[in-house]
Amino acid sequence: MWQYLMPTKIFFSQRVVEKNKEIFKNFGAKALVVTGRTSSRINGSLSDIENALKSMGIEFYVYDRIEENPTFEQIRQAVEECKTQSFDFVIGVGGGSPLDSAKAIAVLLRNRSLRVEDLYDSNKYSSALPIVAIPTTSGTGSEVTQYSVLTDDTGFKRGFGHDSIFPVIALIDPVYTVSMTVSLTRSTGLDALCHAVEGFLSKKATPISDLYAVESMKLIKENLPKALENPNDLEARTAMSFASCLAGMVISQTSTTLAHVLGYPLSTFKGIRHGDATAAFLDAVVHGAESEIPQKVQKVKEIFGDIKRFIESAGLKIELQLSDEELETWVKRALTAKHMQWTRGVFDELSIRKLYERMRID
Repeated sequence: MWQYLMPTKIFFSQRVVEKNKEIFKNFGAKALVVTGRTSSRINGSLSDIENALKSMGIEFYVYDRIEENPTFEQIRQAVEECKTQSFDFVIGVGGGSPLDSAKAIAVLLRNRSLRVEDLYDSNKYSSALPIVAIPTTSGTGSEVTQYSVLTDDTGFKRGFGHDSIFPVIALIDPVYTVSMTVSLTRSTGLDALCHAVEGFLSKKATPISDLYAVESMKLIKENLPKALENPNDLEARTAMSFASCLAGMVISQTSTTLAHVLGYPLSTFKGIRHGDATAAFLDAVVHGAESEIPQKVQKVKEIFGDIKRFIESAGLKIELQLSDEELETWVKRALTAKHMQWTRGVFDELSIRKLYERMRID
């Protein structure tokens, strides 16, 4: 038995905002635009949105203080500032951090009595303000998922999911991704890779998610090296935007697995970008699944060969200082993470400790 829900309507093209600006009128007279401080200005997405909203006669307010790995406190500050106004819908523009923040803010502005901690109790709310998602990276896939990942008050990343935060509309323009640096191209591309592979091997995988996962993996294998070699290769950028969207559609059905769990503390405590941190453990997920679903693992090998070697060829190498206390805390937290229930293979305290230790330096 399996089921499928992906209610987001996707528009994918160059000049996608300009071409489809009429859709904003469907959501009301005033929009909250949630974004980061600089990237949406550099890639032109924010000006495109502002021009589209103005031409449609829609009022808007830009909240542009979202940072990488958004925290509970940052969401509280955003809601505190924005709740003095009345918004009909929320537009998230940027990478995963602004999109995930937009989802959280959309819930809290619709449900004014909720605290940010209440986002993790799906019984406490049933709706959010309508969300329009405009990604400017090709990795997170958040434009087509019901998930948001925030950093809690103790410094650990925590994801929540709710059908109400599926974006109503996703507007995807690969041109917005051309300005990404090489390091950001690699990290976001590896994030999409992890979504596709983890979803393909997840215990929650379905026949439909598998179709998307395989196509996403093929596109990434072919086009991530091209985008890294030539950032202005719009054909490769377009393929990576498509691959990222497909991979997002995969995890909307399958969730993520061990690699994400192990990567989270590397991002929040060591400053390593999310995609890089997650990809550092992807080979372990593939190896762990081999005894249970050898045919699927073989398919991954057919596409990439040695997945660890492919990741390293993208330029990823992580070495970090890790105290014994940090190691023990991270291992214990991983063992109790909900992602473990969807991860194939046997991962105990010893094996997880070894995965962290292999990147540890004195």
